[in-house]
Amino acid sequence: MKHILALLIIIVFTSCAEKQHTASEQIKTYYNGYKNSDYKLIKKALADSLTTVFGDYITTYSQQSYYEQFKWDSIFKPDYELVDLSYEDGQLVATVSMHSLKLEFLKNNPMSCRYQFQFTAGKISRIKELDCKDVNWTVWQNEVNALANWIKLHHPEMDGFIHDLSMKGALDYVKAIELYKNREVD
Repeated sequence: MKHILALLIIIVFTSCAEKQHTASEQIKTYYNGYKNSDYKLIKKALADSLTTVFGDYITTYSQQSYYEQFKWDSIFKPDYELVDLSYEDGQLVATVSMHSLKLEFLKNNPMSCRYQFQFTAGKISRIKELDCKDVNWTVWQNEVNALANWIKLHHPEMDGFIHDLSMKGALDYVKAIELYKNREVD
């Protein structure tokens, strides 16, 4: 009986260790996909649907709709670095450093955030932003407001680019930044 109990304990711990290893590998694959601009890697790590939670914004994506988000993000030439991967309260938490054209304009470059990951059948199914401790949200919002207001006044045809998460919206965002940076000061 003792041998059976010991065997069960070993199986349980081995199974848990394998799940943790698999989950860690999925997160590494996910960020390698971003680092290499390779959506196929990201897709391999994702469940059929992915829910992201950023503050009050909860979005559920299919793999195809997440690809659209990936393409939008890629316009800003991001660089993601997985800095740390740890367990907190039984959940995997990734600390990630990000650089991009958008973050540079918003005066929060680099930006480091912590994300909690959840899994379904060994694949990433939920990513929740826990915190971005080094971000100055006041500066961020001031820069967004200044850009959006200037574009609305001087290039009304581009108004709304801030909320357009399509490729066109991202391209307009980059163009808006360029126009704003090169504006003649009144």
